[in-house]
Amino acid sequence: MSQFTTLELAIDPRGVATLWLNRADKNNAFNAEMIRELILALDAVQADKSIRFLLVRGRGKHFSAGADLSWMQASAALDYNANLNDARELAELMHNLYQLKIPTLAVVQGAAFGGALGLISCCDMAIGSETAQFCLSEVRIGLAPAVISPFVVQAIGERAARRFALTAERFSGVKAQQIGLLAECYPAEELDQQVEAWIDNLLLNSPQAMRASKDLLREVGSGVLTPALRRYTENAIARIRVSPEGQEGLNAFLEKRTPAWQEQ
Repeated sequence: MSQFTTLELAIDPRGVATLWLNRADKNNAFNAEMIRELILALDAVQADKSIRFLLVRGRGKHFSAGADLSWMQASAALDYNANLNDARELAELMHNLYQLKIPTLAVVQGAAFGGALGLISCCDMAIGSETAQFCLSEVRIGLAPAVISPFVVQAIGERAARRFALTAERFSGVKAQQIGLLAECYPAEELDQQVEAWIDNLLLNSPQAMRASKDLLREVGSGVLTPALRRYTENAIARIRVSPEGQEGLNAFLEKRTPAWQEQ
């Protein structure tokens, strides 16, 4: 267990890391300290080669209520340059989560407002409860979802992002699934059970192959085929076929046995 003030980073023997937002008394609202600790925690996860994938969760009733009120009050008194520094810190957090080498899964319950949608959008996958409540709430207090907007657009598309950023309407986990923010949503009482099912499924997969697939899909982007991209994909499959885990996976399949990474 990690030593953070606003977070918990837990890594189990299977290589499953869970990064818990841990300000339940403040509904896991963001402040400068949490943002800095999230950056440090992601650095630790990136450096630990034993970690196979990362879950991002919130302690207590809510995933995250967005920005902390006292932090916002302090920000309102800052000049442009100080606010720019705050924005750069948040941008670094979002970029680092989005670029993390291992798969990431957000698990959402309760409220997920403002910047919390950025965290969810930066993860590769997200699941949540049907009763979760989402909101791009910034315009209600005279702000804009600036730093998180590129990631939100990638997650739900430009049209839906325009709607929810401009209206600041709340929407449910069911709607979040319909627009692509959540991969799946479940009754609240089943969420933890479903998290375990997702973990069990991800543990079936080669850790190296999941990392390679993230790199591949980042390079592929929107899928527009160019000569350079064709060469990249050719090299990608050749590299992984001759890699230790690629060889182990192919041999295990042909020999009708369990691959080594499933025996850990």
